Amino acid sequence: MAEDHGDQRIRHYRQAIEALGAGHFDVEIAAGADGEIGDLGRAIQKLAEGYQRRLALLTTLSRVTEKINSGMTLDEVLGFVYDSFQPLIPCDRIGVALLEDGGVVRARWARSAASEIQLGPGYAAPLKGSSLQEVISTGEPRILNDLEAYLADHPLSDSTRRIVREGMRSSLTGPLVARGRPVGFIFFSSLRPHAFGSEHTGLFREIAGQLSLIVEKSLLLEDLAASNRKLVEAQHALQHQAAHDVLTSLWNRRGIVDMLGMELARAGREGSRLALLVIDIDHFKQVNDAHGHTVGDEVLREVACRLQEGLRSAEVLGRYGGDEFIAVLRPCTVATATRVSERLRGLVDSTLIATRAGLIPLTVTVGAVVSSADPVIDPDGLIEVADHALYRAKRAGRNCTEITELR
Repeated sequence: MAEDHGDQRIRHYRQAIEALGAGHFDVEIAAGADGEIGDLGRAIQKLAEGYQRRLALLTTLSRVTEKINSGMTLDEVLGFVYDSFQPLIPCDRIGVALLEDGGVVRARWARSAASEIQLGPGYAAPLKGSSLQEVISTGEPRILNDLEAYLADHPLSDSTRRIVREGMRSSLTGPLVARGRPVGFIFFSSLRPHAFGSEHTGLFREIAGQLSLIVEKSLLLEDLAASNRKLVEAQHALQHQAAHDVLTSLWNRRGIVDMLGMELARAGREGSRLALLVIDIDHFKQVNDAHGHTVGDEVLREVACRLQEGLRSAEVLGRYGGDEFIAVLRPCTVATATRVSERLRGLVDSTLIATRAGLIPLTVTVGAVVSSADPVIDPDGLIEVADHALYRAKRAGRNCTEITELR
């Protein structure tokens, strides 16, 4: 009977091994009595459990890699690591610190079950002379299963004091080394003393390489994203510089003409009218001749500010060249164009302009054109019509407005 029973267990073990070979690791084996056959059953069961743990580990690492490839940031990936690795390495806290140039270890991320994190992102300490230097040197994970006792032996360890203050009583510290280069550290901590053992260091050794590459890849993607942001910002700055006047920060000649073209196109689509105002500073050459170009620049900046102040945010103002400005109003009627032109003229004329040469009186002359509801004229043509109105205003004595209405 004993032999038959042994034969039944052997058949059962063979079936279990076949299941393992087919990738089914959730087998349960009743080892039965002691002896060689029972030892064999226990060995198979241990093998199955090891395969299960490894499958869970590989599945977790695969999911983490997917998160990186989906564009998650390093902090988001580490949050996913915290949630995913707790069943594999039981802990109440995970922290990650990165090695910076100059031998500084800086805490990058932490997630803790404690009510308040005492050792959070930004905390930094030199690597040299610290216990972490040995972890990096050996490349081996380190277990401290009684943090209070360790702190008693190392009272100057500020990081240990902070982690104990969080309530942590044991820790597993693993070095992160990617392609032979130290990247940083990952810290698993528990509220319980003696929470970590050799099975956890063994598990960390299995995941260390890939986890290090995950951190390294996330950092590279972050650097790439930061570089892209800088390139975009630089591109926007160049585009802004190309279309804006350096002195007044208004649209420059090219920019304001482009804006006028877009507003004309929009007016054509909507069947609305717009007004173009050409604003010229009266006798500006006399200011430059009497006081110099530096004072002239002060005058131009102040006039630009006053004109901008007199317009709504949706209305467009640019420096067309020299002492001449252009404003585009849309939608607009002759009555509105007249009212806005007079307001702008009054803003310049009402108060003397303060400069380093003293107070300077100044006026402007405005020539305006109001387009038809079905505009067929291009920007240059519209500017030419407004210029003719400006010349009429100058002949009329300056410091006034002349408006042409297209029908």
